[in-house]
Amino acid sequence: MAPRGLCGQTCFHSVQRVPCCSLLLESKINPNTAYQKQQDTLIVWSEAENYDLALSFQEKAGCDEIWEKICQVQGKDPSVEVTQDLIESEEEHIEEMPETSPLIDLPSCELNKLEEIADLVTSVLSSPIRREKLALALENEGYIKKLLQLFQVCENLENTEGLHHLYEIIRGILFLNKATLFEVMFSDECIMDVVGCLEYDPSLAQPKRHREFLTKTAKFKEVIPITDSELRQKIHQTYRVQYIQDIILPTPSVFEENFLSTLTSFIFFNKVEIVSMLQEDEKFLSEVFAQLTDEATDDDKRCELVNFFKEFCAFSQTLQPQNRDAFFKTLAKLGILPALEIVMGMDDLQVRSAATDIFSYLVEFSPSMVREFVMQEAQQSDDDILLINVVIEQMICDTDPELGGAVQLMGLLRTLIDPENMLATANKTEKSEFLNFFYNHCMHVLTAPLLANTSEDKCEKDAVVGSTKSNTICPDNYQTAQLLALILELLTFCVEHHTYHIKNYIMNKDLLRRVLVLMNSKHTFLALCALRFMRRIIGLKDEFYNRYITKGNLFEPVINALLDNGTRYNLLNSAVIELFEFIRVEDIKSLIAHIVENFYNALESIEYVQTFKGLKTKYEQEKDRQNQKLNSVPSILRSNRFRRDARALEEDEEMWFNEDEEEEGEAVVPPVEKSKPEDDFPDSYEKFMETKKAKESEDKENLPKRTSAGGFKFTFSHSASAANGANGANSKSVAAQTSPASSNGSSSKNATLTTAVTATKGSLVGLVDYPDDEDDDEEEETSPRKRSRLGS
Repeated sequence: MAPRGLCGQTCFHSVQRVPCCSLLLESKINPNTAYQKQQDTLIVWSEAENYDLALSFQEKAGCDEIWEKICQVQGKDPSVEVTQDLIESEEEHIEEMPETSPLIDLPSCELNKLEEIADLVTSVLSSPIRREKLALALENEGYIKKLLQLFQVCENLENTEGLHHLYEIIRGILFLNKATLFEVMFSDECIMDVVGCLEYDPSLAQPKRHREFLTKTAKFKEVIPITDSELRQKIHQTYRVQYIQDIILPTPSVFEENFLSTLTSFIFFNKVEIVSMLQEDEKFLSEVFAQLTDEATDDDKRCELVNFFKEFCAFSQTLQPQNRDAFFKTLAKLGILPALEIVMGMDDLQVRSAATDIFSYLVEFSPSMVREFVMQEAQQSDDDILLINVVIEQMICDTDPELGGAVQLMGLLRTLIDPENMLATANKTEKSEFLNFFYNHCMHVLTAPLLANTSEDKCEKDAVVGSTKSNTICPDNYQTAQLLALILELLTFCVEHHTYHIKNYIMNKDLLRRVLVLMNSKHTFLALCALRFMRRIIGLKDEFYNRYITKGNLFEPVINALLDNGTRYNLLNSAVIELFEFIRVEDIKSLIAHIVENFYNALESIEYVQTFKGLKTKYEQEKDRQNQKLNSVPSILRSNRFRRDARALEEDEEMWFNEDEEEEGEAVVPPVEKSKPEDDFPDSYEKFMETKKAKESEDKENLPKRTSAGGFKFTFSHSASAANGANGANSKSVAAQTSPASSNGSSSKNATLTTAVTATKGSLVGLVDYPDDEDDDEEEETSPRKRSRLGS
């Protein structure tokens, strides 16, 4: 690290002194030292055997000045980047080291030599070549076993100084990072003495009692007796070595972190062997599964079995992908998923937690395998006992105040319903089938807490002093609020990835209205989750969602939350303003018109941002554009009023309807909560055509006629406004004579038909026609609410 003074300049005492700085470094320029100039602002060199130094400069000029002085002392040209020839690194010579090169001479293994041995082991750690030589010497002379015999002598004599030296020696040997030495140290004969040496850390006032813990406290539990002695020995060894690495050895420093890489590899390969040996013993695994699912198994035994599988799956992560694939297929064949379904529904918290961990390994490995199981299960089981519903219920019923388990389960659910990891086949079979299954069998379980906590009987009307309105306050404690936030996060994910299914669900359940009740929550994070849900919906710029929002007046709770927040500049304030700014920037006309017409009086006083004034400007610009278009219609008709053929008439009428439909911005569909069943729509295209032909003669009478005031009078009504139940007061058609359609959005079949067929060829857009979803082509084909375009 470069030495710097308090003023930020570099101090190099023998060459340059900066008066305002305290002295950080004093170094002589040695004529034989190799100095290197790097990257125009860095000078590096080494002093002594293990002392590397560097000078870092803020400016190139300062570096060049010091470099010239170094080169002057050594008699070098300042244009060079290295003042001396560098000696090749020791690492490059390790492989070239001849087998006959002299090894390090080890002191005799005696008590009075322990300090000398400790100094030797410690000194070689910085040199790769010397580490290699020492490792070979220790291996060839059987030195480790001799050292461990001295440990027993020192412990019997209570020779504390000798024990401290042995700690340094054994720790240093571990840092030599040699697998051949580990084989000796971790053998059954030696490992407990190695642990004993590591108990006597000189920095501790009292030695630790690791051996007592390993032999008495830590008990090896065989859920099913293991008859293979090699497997049993490997399990014991792996546990003890893992204990040495994780518990006994101190956390390695930056310079030591690579010293134990071979120790990590030793543990890794041990785990691979254990998993392979267990996997090959199908009799053992079959017995474990049988006891796990047996109702007669007592709770303690079942807990041990589940913890065994948890550790088993954790070990499997060390396998190569091909072997891991075979491992999980073996578990699936033996029935791991049905077994999890049973244990995840148990009362024991520890069992459920372990089962959740196992389930996470399965989902992470192959979500498709889990999806295939639950879809097959749905054909023969009730919804209540489906595996995914069991998972959802565990998430909902998590007793942890911080909902740690619920967060984990929510992540697993999101993985399962993510279309991105579903098998991409030509016909999207997995995606369509699984999403149909999820929304039919599981979504009601997921949303149950949300709907329950936002129902009318769960909310209180609390009159606010000095307020003319009443606030709906959701009775949510902190834990409930956290749960609802998790559910909303998952639903927001669905809005982004399940366009058709979630759209149907939101509209049929009027879900957004229920979610926006949470804008009144006393927990701001929950109000923000509700707002984020609405923001994702609006972000899709889907006119069906936009009509649903405007018809339901769903901006009201958002604007109330903004006004109630007052002048506080906080996250809620910023999030609400960002929502309206998005609408303004994206120029979502239907929402802009709704906001300005209904809420501008309440928002115009907000001047610290220009968002709402910008919405008003957009609204007025659009209104002027509409007026200009409508005013252009009479001039077109006037220029051709004396002679025109039927085709010209049809084209002009079609243009008028298309323009007016674009200006109207209304859906040709009633609100979701009042949507009509399929029988309310015309049964066939022929029925439309018959009625259309019967009306053709009447259409000629509906041509615009000049009134006494010099304008034109349109005697036909706008099909869009009639189909949407727009009343005469709110209709934007100019001088339109409305038909006697119902104004409450529930007009009869005949009224809908009458208003629809008055349009000429090309104007009969499908009565219910969802926009094409980019990633749900197949879903739309099977949609019960999808209608073909008629009359086009």
